[in-house]
Amino acid sequence: MKIALIGYGKMGMAIEEVAIQRGHEIVLKVNIDNLEDNTVKNIQRADIAIEFTGPGSAFENITQCFEAGVPVVCGSTGWLDRFDDAKAYCTNKNGALLYASNYSVGVNIFFALNKMLASLIAPHQEYDVSITEIHHTQKKDAPSGTAISLAEQILEKLTNKNKWINQQSNDPHQLSIVSERIDPAPGTHRVHYHSSIDDIEIIHTAHNRQGFATGAVLAAEFIRGKKGIFSMSDVLGI
Repeated sequence: MKIALIGYGKMGMAIEEVAIQRGHEIVLKVNIDNLEDNTVKNIQRADIAIEFTGPGSAFENITQCFEAGVPVVCGSTGWLDRFDDAKAYCTNKNGALLYASNYSVGVNIFFALNKMLASLIAPHQEYDVSITEIHHTQKKDAPSGTAISLAEQILEKLTNKNKWINQQSNDPHQLSIVSERIDPAPGTHRVHYHSSIDDIEIIHTAHNRQGFATGAVLAAEFIRGKKGIFSMSDVLGI
């Protein structure tokens, strides 16, 4: 499979390593130093595009892949205010989009556990819940996309919470997300339930970028030849 890497930073390099190990070919690498190469014509050399840039450029990169007729796997976070627009654009162009806030297989299992735990806790409103996420200091967005996904899963289940907030809060109807930026820290996410009787928590800690990169390549292999909008739940059958 021929892959275009739109975003060739640390994550892009990790994806390249995994993709080559799995027998794929990288035909385009775009970073801040060669943005002029990020064209429809160059993207069309690829079977799949993997997009890991940032909130300011993700939507434009994704729609350019649709214009090129190339399925796109997107791992950029902080741009989801345009997600409905991206889905509509994808449908209009009969394209393929796979988005995940986190491509790690372990994190996606963690998501499934988070939803299950929130469902079990829901009848017991004596428990309060908070989220802590820790990443390296170069991470551009806060809270992380993964933390937002965890929060939204919890809000779907807990009727006593109506919004998340990116700070400590004493409002019982708000779900606190605390973001810490510490080097080196590929990523830790902690969901903590507290009551006067006991605490319950689930934690995922990434040791390196390998898990994220492997998941992104698995997603690319999954989406090839497909049309529509997908997630890592589709890739993993969760």
